[in-house]
Amino acid sequence: MPNRQNPAPRRDGSTRQTYIDQMLEGPDGRTVPVQVNVGESPLSWLHARGKLSRRLYEAGEQVRRDMQAAGLGPRVTMVWDGQPSQRQRRGAGMPPGAADRHIAARARFDGAMIAAGPGLRDIVWRVACAGEGLSAAEKAMDWPSRAGKLVLTLALERLADFYRIP
Repeated sequence: MPNRQNPAPRRDGSTRQTYIDQMLEGPDGRTVPVQVNVGESPLSWLHARGKLSRRLYEAGEQVRRDMQAAGLGPRVTMVWDGQPSQRQRRGAGMPPGAADRHIAARARFDGAMIAAGPGLRDIVWRVACAGEGLSAAEKAMDWPSRAGKLVLTLALERLADFYRIP
């Protein structure tokens, strides 16, 4: 586990990590100050601490990748691509086959959400796709404490079956 003075290198080669101070409720009900690495996803946090198996972690990461590939993630800015001319069949700057990959990712994402089921897709969306922490997702959905992990595990099992992850 990297420490704050000597962080591990990231995929892009940099070692900069951003930590924020938060107050979390401990198992005994007392509030505890913690430092959170904002670059770490909730799924990777759970997996690194043994709370999620490799299979469930990969299922959550796959649905997140499909969501991003389908263009369903939030946009930071406006798309400034020009309108395609009458002579062009593709949009401006779009590589060949990009539309097909986009459509396939959207179909996989929609299929995964259907496979998760109506009662479970909300927690998958919040934690795996939007990167919301379990406790924040539980509060937003007005669930009891620690119910999110159980429901997330059930949803990720269904996604792992859908994606045929061994």
